[in-house]
Amino acid sequence: MVKHQPLQVYERQLCLSCLTGIYGCRWKRYQRSHDDTTKWERLWFLVLCSTFFLILFWLYFWWEVHNDYNEFNWFLYNRTGYWSDWSILILVTTAAGFSYVAFLLILALCHTAVGQQMNLHWMHKFAVTVALVVTVISMISMEQLWGEEWDILLLSFQATGPFLHLGAVAAITLLAWLVAGQFARAEKSCFQAVLLLTYLTVLTALYLVPLSITSPCLMEKNNLGPKPAIIGHQGAPMLAPENTLMSFQKAVEQKASGLYADVKISHDGVPFLMHDNTLRRTTDVEKLFPERVGQDSSMFNWTDLQALNAGQWFLKDDPFWTALSLSEADWALAGNQSVCTLSEVLQLAKNSSKSILFNVRRPPPEHPHRESWINVTLHTVLQSGIQQQHVMWTPDTDRQLVRQAAPGFQQTSAVKKSVKILQEEGIVRLNLRYNQVSTQEIRDSREGNVSLTLFTVSEPWLYSVLWCSGVQSVTSDSPHILRKLPYPIWLMPPEEYKLLWITADVISFIVIIGVFVLQKWRLGSIRSYNPEQIMLSAAVRRSSRDVNIMKEKLIFSEMNNGLGSAEELSLCSENRYEGYTNEAITPRDQQHHARMQPSYTQKTPCILQDH
Repeated sequence: MVKHQPLQVYERQLCLSCLTGIYGCRWKRYQRSHDDTTKWERLWFLVLCSTFFLILFWLYFWWEVHNDYNEFNWFLYNRTGYWSDWSILILVTTAAGFSYVAFLLILALCHTAVGQQMNLHWMHKFAVTVALVVTVISMISMEQLWGEEWDILLLSFQATGPFLHLGAVAAITLLAWLVAGQFARAEKSCFQAVLLLTYLTVLTALYLVPLSITSPCLMEKNNLGPKPAIIGHQGAPMLAPENTLMSFQKAVEQKASGLYADVKISHDGVPFLMHDNTLRRTTDVEKLFPERVGQDSSMFNWTDLQALNAGQWFLKDDPFWTALSLSEADWALAGNQSVCTLSEVLQLAKNSSKSILFNVRRPPPEHPHRESWINVTLHTVLQSGIQQQHVMWTPDTDRQLVRQAAPGFQQTSAVKKSVKILQEEGIVRLNLRYNQVSTQEIRDSREGNVSLTLFTVSEPWLYSVLWCSGVQSVTSDSPHILRKLPYPIWLMPPEEYKLLWITADVISFIVIIGVFVLQKWRLGSIRSYNPEQIMLSAAVRRSSRDVNIMKEKLIFSEMNNGLGSAEELSLCSENRYEGYTNEAITPRDQQHHARMQPSYTQKTPCILQDH
C-alpha cells in the first residue's frame, strides 16, 4: 500500500521577495520568518517612525519658509562671504531624506500587514541614524542662527491647518487596517487592550483638533476687507537687479502701489540705493577696486559708485531662479545696470504717482555726513518735488525737525509700539516684519487708525492670511505674482468648516468600525481550524496566509512523527517555503490517506518548484 500526501506546489511570490529583500536583504524563502519581531527590531521601528515624523516636520517648515529663502541666503552670505542658494540645497536634501525614510516605513508597515518578521538591514539602520542626526543638528542650528523664523509655523498653520487635519484623519483611517489586523491576530488580551487604547486616544485627539484651529480665513465672505496694497520691495527683484532703476520700473509696470528702497549716503553726500554694507555682492567692486572690497559702501565717492556695474551679479547668481525667464532685451538691460540714486527713484515715483517708503542707513562714525545724514536725505526728497503725502518717513532721528519741514509726510515707525504711544507721537503707520504682529494686534491698529505695512511678503498663502487678517499693505519681492491674486487662496465660513469637519470625522469612524469588523471576521476565525479541516481544505484553493502556515506545520508535524525519513525532513524543511497549493489531490486521495495513515510510513513526496 502507498500512502498519499498533499503535494507542495510553490507559487511565485515576487512582491513578498521584494518586500523582505529591500527592507532586510532577505531575498530567499528560507531567510523569511513568520516569528514575532524581536524587541531590538521593534526598537528600530520606533526609531524609524520618530525619524519619519521629525523629517516630515522639518520638511514642512522648510517648505513654508520659502517666502524667506532670499533672506536666508543673504544671512549666510554675510557670515561666509560666499553667495549660494543654500535654501534649495537644504530643501532638496530634506525631500530626498524624507522620501527614503517614508519608503522604509511603508515597507515596515507592509511587513506587519502580511505577518512577516521585521529585520531592518544594517545599511538602512546606518542611513536612518544619519538622517535623524542631520535633521536634529539642522533644527538646532536654525534655532541658534535664525530662531525668529519658527514663528512662520503659527502663520502657516492658519493657512494649512484645516487641510492638515483632514489629511491626518484620512491617514489614521487607512492605518486602521493594520491596527485591526494586529488586534485580530493578537493572542494576549493585554496587548489588544493597549493597542486599542493607544489607537483610540490618537483618533480622538485628531477628531477634536479643529477645536484649537484658528484662522482669519475662517470668516464670512462679506467680512473680507480690501486687498492689501503691494509695495515693491527694492523694486521688483525677481525681474531685475535689486535697488536698480530697472527694478523700480518693473515694479511700476506690475502695478505696484508703492516702492521700497534702502538708502545710504556716499562720502561726498549723495544718497544712493544699496542694501548691503559692502558692495561685494551686488556690484563688480572686486574687479575695479579689489583693495576696497570689504569697505563700507558709504565711504565711496559718487564718482566711484557710478563706475560700478550693479546688474551682472543678478544674471550670474540668479538669486530667485528667474533670470533665465527674462527676454533678450531685459537680459541685456539687466546686465548694464548701475548704482541708482535716491533722486532717480523719487522722480520715478513722482511721475507714476506712487508712494515711496525708504529705510535710511546712518553712515559710519568716520563719515563726513555722520551728523547731517537726516538733513541730506530730507533735502533730496524735498528737491525732487514729490507730493509729501506719498512719502513714508521712517527714521526716528530728528523726527520733530522733519515734521516741521515736511508736515505732509506719513510719519512711519519701524519699531513696534502700542497704538496709544503711536498716537501720542503722531505716528500714522508701522513698518514691521510679518511675524511681529498677531491677528488681534492688526485689528487693534486698524481701530486706532494706524496703518500696517508688513515685510517681506512674497508667497500667495502668506499674502492671503494677511489679507484675511485686515493688513493694509505689504512690501513684496514678487508684486507681479501677488497682483494676479483676485481673492485669498481660500475663504470658508465657520459653519461650513464645522460641517466639513464633523462629516469627515463621522465617515472616518464608520469606516474604522467596518475595518475592525472585517478584519476580526477574516483573521479571528483562523484559531478555530482543526487538522481535519485544514487537510480537507487542501482540495480548495485558499488565499489565507494563516491557513497555509497551519498546513505546513501539520505536514512537518506528521513527518516528525515518523511519516518521512530524516533525509526528507531535512530536504523539505531547510527551504522554509511560504505558500503553496494542493489542487492536484482529489477528495478520494484524501479519504484514502486518512484511512491508511495509521498503518503506513512511506516517504512523503515533496515536489518543489522553486522560482
